[in-house]
Amino acid sequence: MGTPLLFLLAFSFSFFSALSLSPFSPVDNHLINCGSAVDAAVDGRRFVSDFHSSNPGTPLQSSALTTALCNGSPRSSSPQIYHTARVFRKPSRYSVEIKEPGTHMVRLHFDPFVSSNFDLREARFHVLVGNYVALSNFTVSDTLVKEYLVWVSRNKLVITIVPTLKGKLGFVNAIEVLSAPKDLIPDTATLVRDGETRKFESLSKQGLETVHRVNVGGPKVTPFNDSVWRTWIPDDGFFKSSDLSSKVHFSGRINYQVGGASREVCPDFVYNSARVIASKSSSIPEANMTWVFQVTGGHRYLVRLHFCDIASLSLGSLYFNVYINEQLASKDVDLSSIAYELASPYYADFVVESDNLGAISVVIGRSNLSMAYAVDGILNGVEIMKMNNSMASFDGKMCRGMALKNWPRGNSGGLITLVVVLCLLLLSVSMLMRRKIVRVKDSFSWTKLPTEVSEVNLKVGIQSSLGGKF
Repeated sequence: MGTPLLFLLAFSFSFFSALSLSPFSPVDNHLINCGSAVDAAVDGRRFVSDFHSSNPGTPLQSSALTTALCNGSPRSSSPQIYHTARVFRKPSRYSVEIKEPGTHMVRLHFDPFVSSNFDLREARFHVLVGNYVALSNFTVSDTLVKEYLVWVSRNKLVITIVPTLKGKLGFVNAIEVLSAPKDLIPDTATLVRDGETRKFESLSKQGLETVHRVNVGGPKVTPFNDSVWRTWIPDDGFFKSSDLSSKVHFSGRINYQVGGASREVCPDFVYNSARVIASKSSSIPEANMTWVFQVTGGHRYLVRLHFCDIASLSLGSLYFNVYINEQLASKDVDLSSIAYELASPYYADFVVESDNLGAISVVIGRSNLSMAYAVDGILNGVEIMKMNNSMASFDGKMCRGMALKNWPRGNSGGLITLVVVLCLLLLSVSMLMRRKIVRVKDSFSWTKLPTEVSEVNLKVGIQSSLGGKF
């Protein structure tokens, strides 16, 4: 199968209606202000105290050998959730109730301040999110937010903080556990490997860690301006070329529609800006736009590219190629053949391996179909997410059982055996999951966006044509 169809396959589809204009309201919405006896307001959201006295229903399960710490001299611009922290001297956990199974966003907030009794910069600990090792031997020297997307099928999600050794400390300032928008992580993507493209399945069941979230050609987008409270940073630090490219900004209305991205997938502030390559004469420039992102080796990554043609003067004039890690990911991309409308947003998901240098490159370049006096390439946003490895870890080769092994309960020999069995089981599951990556069959056909469909049958029709992704 040719790469244009694979590119179309990589687009993830959602149902957009007037309801999406309302603020996103997750079914599960746990915001925890750790180490504080009072609640905190941040960007119009209320983070609830984890004190049992203030919040009898607190998800904090372990209060022994924990300390509520207050920052005596917080920065004036620092959000209130960073004025306190919960410090742990032994494994402790937060257990949150899950009402709706599915993908959940987990954010862990860290600000290593210094108090009279503790220097949180010296803390060293592991963090477990459900069965995943989110962080191992973790230290932090500045304010940091770690974000994960995990599939939760049970009625509880447990977050465990484990000091690396007795005598060491762990800490956290705030925790968020949210139901993710249902269209945020689809079940399929395009695997780019060994010069070929294939279908990647069961993406929604993969654990993901957000590594980079970039607004191409535009300014920083803060959580206040994102319906799912994300931060998008400018792309200037990642952009490597070219002199023939330019930034464009759009003040018109973004045309969200059936078959495209919703505002929960990506906000207007990202789709309203872009970098482009444009031909201003009868010759088409031999130019590419290149971004390079530093990553950790040994993992697969989900690369999500956001597109919205806010630069072309008419439909059918924009064609370009997409390369990831110097491999052709999609050829002759034609956004108008999908959207039928300018300024209509889409995204494409690709799964790639990181190279030995620990970097992922994204290149947008001219196509053989590119036209003179037209836009010859565009990109609005990039997200890069790390996938868990065979040990169900985002951070090294340590599985959950190994992270707990320095805190034995009962017979240590039995614990070691359990650790080995668990790790081997995780490895076996990983090998079985890899077998699910299958080649896309040549018989696959793509159904474009419907142009005439009744309001009642709209969602049902799309579910049928896309194989029931919703």
